[in-house]
Parts: sequence; C-alpha cells; structure tokens
Amino acid sequence: MQITELPAPLVIATRESRLALWQARHVQALLASDLGLTADLLGMTTRGDQILDRSLAKVGGKGLFVKELEAALADGSAHLAVHSLKDVPMTLPEGFALAAVLAREDPRDAFVSPRHASLAELPPGACVGTSSLRRQVQLLALRPDLRIEPLRGNLDTRLRKLDDGGYDAIVLAAAGLTRLGLADRIRSHFAVADMLPSAGQGALGIEVRADAPMLAARLAAFTHPATWLATHAERAVSRALGGSCSVPLAAYATLADGVLTVTAALGHPADVRAPLLRAQASGPAPDTAAAEALGQTAADALRAQGGATYLAACM
Repeated sequence: MQITELPAPLVIATRESRLALWQARHVQALLASDLGLTADLLGMTTRGDQILDRSLAKVGGKGLFVKELEAALADGSAHLAVHSLKDVPMTLPEGFALAAVLAREDPRDAFVSPRHASLAELPPGACVGTSSLRRQVQLLALRPDLRIEPLRGNLDTRLRKLDDGGYDAIVLAAAGLTRLGLADRIRSHFAVADMLPSAGQGALGIEVRADAPMLAARLAAFTHPATWLATHAERAVSRALGGSCSVPLAAYATLADGVLTVTAALGHPADVRAPLLRAQASGPAPDTAAAEALGQTAADALRAQGGATYLAACM
C-alpha cells in the first residue's frame, strides 16, 4: 500500500553506535531546520554490531548493518533509515529505495597511532589493525613488511584496542573521526592515490520504502548532486564486480567542470600480496545513468586486466 501522507513525527531507524547516532541526529536536525518536520530515533542493534569475532566477509557482508533497519521500515515501525553509504549493499532489496545522499565528508582513510606519525614511520614488521580487505591489500602494496591483524567493532572500540597496545597503528575512515570530534586522533591522511576509498565512503545515505514517494520527494532536497553522481558511479563499479566484504575492491569518483572521473582498484582476495589492478574512466555525467555507465566502464577495464581471475578466487 502506497504511503501518501507524512507521519508526524517521522521515525528514523539507526544503529546504536555513537557514530550512527550522530549521523541520525544530523538528519533529524536537517528535517527540523530545512523541512520543518519532527522526527524521533529508533535505535537498533544489528547483527553486524553483535558479531565481532569474525570478519564481515565470513558472516554475511556489510548488509548485516542494514537488515534490521530495513525490517523496521518494512513493518512500519520506522519511516527512514540513515546509513553510512559504504555499508549499504550495492543492490537494495526489492521494496526499498535510496531517497537521498548527503554532501560527502572527507572520503580519505586516516592513519591512527599513539607513537608513529605516518605509515612510512612504522618500524619494519609493525602491526596494523584492519579487517578490511580493501585496506589490507593497499597497505601491503605500500609496505609489504607489515603484519596486518583483524580489527572489528565500532569506532570507539577500535580506538580502545589501539590504546590498549594491541596494534602499532590502525586505519579508520577520516569522516567518522571528524564527525565525532576525534580528528585530533588522526596522525596523517592517506593520499587517495595510495589508499583508494571504499565506494560511498564519507557519504550518508537515507533509505525509505519504495512505496513512500511523498517522503522520498521531500528527502531528495538533502541530496548533494555531485556526491550523488560520484557515489552512484562508485557503487556501479562495485555492483558490476560483485563487490562485497570478500572482494578487495576500491572505487572513488570526483566531479569537476561537468566531467566525472572514476578510479577503481582490485586486489586478489587469496593472495593479498598480488599486484593491485587499477583502472580509470572519465567523461560527462549529466545524470545518474551516465555516472553508472562510467562506473561500469571502469569495472570492465579491471576485468580486462585480469580481474576475472581475481574475482574467481572470491568464490
């Protein structure tokens, strides 16, 4: 049944981590200030938050962070869900739609360490914490001597594990640290050329039911056009290559003077020290379809370089 009237108040489904709550409250404030709409928060603990002893690739992928929120949308207990866009599966389940993508925060990865100022200053054989295959293959491309150890949990948990001495350094998304007022923990930023971000990194997405066109139309006012086009291109790369937590894939796009440039990198999932494959595509992107086509072109270029062999190892 199509929803034709906006409920009052709206209910925002969100994970209960400190960062997720910040993101939901940010959207809550925008609803009030820009649209004159009130909203309550519905905090939820997802399976992705509960399972911390195994990598996401082994327990179902990033979708574990959004399924419970989508269930709340489906049963009507929430009307919209706020996500870190990088955690949203590349193909949404039937019945759901991405209503808005907000202006992107810093998309880069951050080097965090209590003793060392940068990756280059780490001693030989240093231990770096990350459970992201994307980060792992790129770290080892920069420093083959490093020892990479798994690191799960929300942002505060990861910082605590670092401070407890479990790692010489960890890698986190700069956006999350900045949003929580923890930018002083960043010792240095990775250049995008050295550590290509995950598709959608730094951007917030708002998901609604597909049968709520009135709500979707109102929320569309929050969309940042350049971020929308860039992230749709990035997500198209990932979708074309079956991107998930088991695929060491990175994609990042920028829009300048009407030209969208999509850069992508693919690592080998079984041999993280295998050469990184890189590809780039650029062209005009007047709309979402054109942006996604450029993402597809970049994905095709990775396949042409031998990416199919890399992807087969993910099965």
